[in-house]
Amino acid sequence: MKRTHFPYSDRSWLLLPILIISILSLTFLLSLTFTQNKSTSFEAEFSFQEPRFSFSEREYGRLPRLPRFAYSISGTKGDGPRVKRLLQAIYHPRNYYLVHLDLDASDSERFDLAKYVKAEGVIKEFGNVMVIGKADLVTYKGPTMVAATLHAVAILLKEAKDWDWFVNLSADDYPLMTQDGKNQFFYCNLTKIYHRARPIIIDPGLYHSKKSGVFWAKEKRSLPASFKLFMGSEWVVLTKSFLEFCVWGWDNLPRTLLMYYTNFISSPEGYFHTVICNHKDYQNTTVNHDLHYIRWDSPPKQHPMTLTLEHFDDMVRSGAPFARKFARDDDSALNKIDKELLRRSNGRFTPGGWCMGGSNPGKDPCVVYGNPNAVKPTVSSKRLEKLFVQLLDSGNFRSKQCK
Repeated sequence: MKRTHFPYSDRSWLLLPILIISILSLTFLLSLTFTQNKSTSFEAEFSFQEPRFSFSEREYGRLPRLPRFAYSISGTKGDGPRVKRLLQAIYHPRNYYLVHLDLDASDSERFDLAKYVKAEGVIKEFGNVMVIGKADLVTYKGPTMVAATLHAVAILLKEAKDWDWFVNLSADDYPLMTQDGKNQFFYCNLTKIYHRARPIIIDPGLYHSKKSGVFWAKEKRSLPASFKLFMGSEWVVLTKSFLEFCVWGWDNLPRTLLMYYTNFISSPEGYFHTVICNHKDYQNTTVNHDLHYIRWDSPPKQHPMTLTLEHFDDMVRSGAPFARKFARDDDSALNKIDKELLRRSNGRFTPGGWCMGGSNPGKDPCVVYGNPNAVKPTVSSKRLEKLFVQLLDSGNFRSKQCK
């Protein structure tokens, strides 16, 4: 039987394709290596840094341990300056702060925030602020809002292990008291509402890279039989142990509900509430309040009213530690809060017991800082205590838990 012969018996024709493939492969590998190195250095700008020194809490051993908060601060396009102001207003060396501008914001906005965090002396010393470099796409009222929150929680659990309470805020929020004033224990807000359960929505942010609104399916579904639905505020204060349960998921309930809420309108107003109220270990640990002062339109209470100077006295009397929302183009209400409640000057941190620079006019008291465990209670803490007394009143506390 005769063999089939190629025209070139020495097969030297194979060398050219092999050479081309080798060059292309090498080029790809070099390009990939450069990209990875560039990405690594970029991400390195957006991480918690080791503090240059630490303070022991042993001297406070006879007193209850001070709580440590982990804040998630979110914003979108054009929110960079407002997020920076909010960070300055709620900053304290004991806490952790994770800042996220979503994919709709520009890289320059994100970079400006990261540059500020890296250059600010106090933050640099305590290393407790992180700006997320790789932004998430977030759709208003969609499940991508829950995904972004869980992403923030996962980072905080990994990078900042010694915190007690998680607080999510946006650029529309602002504090009504100093961090020293928040020396109470917090719980999450829960309210029972069912009217959003049957419609099915799709969040394009789950599979698109461009931001757009949710859209609705024609079909409707029945209410679930294996768990009860609960609704409330998307602004929550949650314990670290509960969030470990949600993220690590040794019980399948958090994952099951996360899949259910993928097609649920305004899922941030139901996911955590439904998880906590359907598990025996957590359902008796809730308080029906989101610790915000909010004025709603009436009816139908779908969107919060913009707060102005005329609401200032009501804000103070509420005893709530936060308020929302404020106008982008009018700082008068925020300026009054800074001056009368936070004692904070423009562009500076809210002073607390950790600030040792004195109170001379025109000088920043936090340029010189001492032990962050030194807390200076304020009048606002008394207002918060009064709010908690009302919330924990034996006559209505238990009756409003997961009902």
